[in-house]
Amino acid sequence: MAEQANLSVIPSVDSVMAEPEVRALCERCDQPLVARFAREEIHAVRQSILAGDAMGESRDKLVARVTYRVCLRVERLTEPGLKRVVNATGIVLHTNLGRAPLADAASRAVAGIASGYSNLEADLESGRRGSRTALVEELLCVLTGAEAAAVVNNNAAAVLLTLNTLCLGKEALVSRGELIEIGDSFRIPEIMERSGAVLVEVGTTNRTHLRDYEAALTDRAGLMLAVHPSNYRVMGFTAAVSLPELVALGERRGVAVVHDLGGGALVDMGEFGLPHEPLVSESVAAGADVVTFSADKVLGGPQAGILVGRGDAVRRIRQNPLMRALRCGKLTYAALAATLRLFLNRKELLRTHPALAMLAEPVSSLKRRGRRSLARLSRLHDSGLRVELVDSIAQTGSGAMPLEEIASAALCVSFVNDGSVTDLAARLRSNDPPVFGYVRDDRLFLDLRTVASGELRLVEAALRRAAGIDVEST
Repeated sequence: MAEQANLSVIPSVDSVMAEPEVRALCERCDQPLVARFAREEIHAVRQSILAGDAMGESRDKLVARVTYRVCLRVERLTEPGLKRVVNATGIVLHTNLGRAPLADAASRAVAGIASGYSNLEADLESGRRGSRTALVEELLCVLTGAEAAAVVNNNAAAVLLTLNTLCLGKEALVSRGELIEIGDSFRIPEIMERSGAVLVEVGTTNRTHLRDYEAALTDRAGLMLAVHPSNYRVMGFTAAVSLPELVALGERRGVAVVHDLGGGALVDMGEFGLPHEPLVSESVAAGADVVTFSADKVLGGPQAGILVGRGDAVRRIRQNPLMRALRCGKLTYAALAATLRLFLNRKELLRTHPALAMLAEPVSSLKRRGRRSLARLSRLHDSGLRVELVDSIAQTGSGAMPLEEIASAALCVSFVNDGSVTDLAARLRSNDPPVFGYVRDDRLFLDLRTVASGELRLVEAALRRAAGIDVEST
């Protein structure tokens, strides 16, 4: 009897649909979809009562619960899940935050191509079908010295496609010290297995010699794969075979050499006061048959994997049926071409290339911006927050220059009395736009190296909102 009484207060679909908040939802999406959500949430209430979890609740309370749940579901569907965020972590190429921010030229190129048709695979001169690779191949060859190039959706795909083309059913030799795991638990041995290549481990974790490769080479060998350890370093008692040595051995034995660079810098980072990162052109000049690298790391472009190298090897890769499955679309090509063109004018790179500009900005400039921000945030102390400008350490991120620390400056936020810095960080992430910093020793750090000048006011407004200060009145 008690259960029946509780079931009798379950609201009807019509009563929920009559709620003002739910009626307003029907302006944002189809009414039948809103009604479906209402039925599903009412069913969940029924199941809750039968399980004894919602016994004794009033009809009004149940209507409010269902209304809230329906509104939440519609908002989740109608609001974009992918949002622009402010990166105050100090990690310039932050994988979880989308890696490299695109240059203005690349953003404009994407917007222009997205709104209409394009010559993605149309030859403008002949009017016949063309190749999308041709949109960037000459640029890549000029910038790297390669004979040919190809583009796929990321660097893991570039390695997979290269191995599948040049080493299907054959042995691929790799130093044990280079059998790395990249982001999200993807491992080189697993990628090699899926490619159809047969992994042959050479040398030891810390020491591999040329004689180890020589001893492992058989008539079943398809290639030798050199992998740049982009997200770790082996230090101490170590030995490694240089790429030119590997290429010379490959030429003597008729075996291809592939260099997976991971990051893939197109210019010497030392020109901007940064540590050296291996150049794609160096690997090409050393004679590697194929060099693979990412477009969205130090290159600063969209997510893509790039292959450059000898014409015969790259052309074979482009003819692989998997190329169609792994190819990129028009928006990626638009952004990539615009990004590559920036490197034709190196003297302007720090003005036109956001990631390089962030990496190279002097600490003195960061501190000047930080001091101006402190002055604008003086009222936060009255709300119980202490904000200081402190020295910090930034990183390149995404496996580039893994041991290099970049001097930086950060706004350090703590509570004057009691308060949860973790909760404060969560409030910043719920801001519009979300702001990501990092928490350490009960303090919240907002590193200025990855906060563009135009974004600093957004960070300040987010801090005021988190502290309960009326942003409009400041």
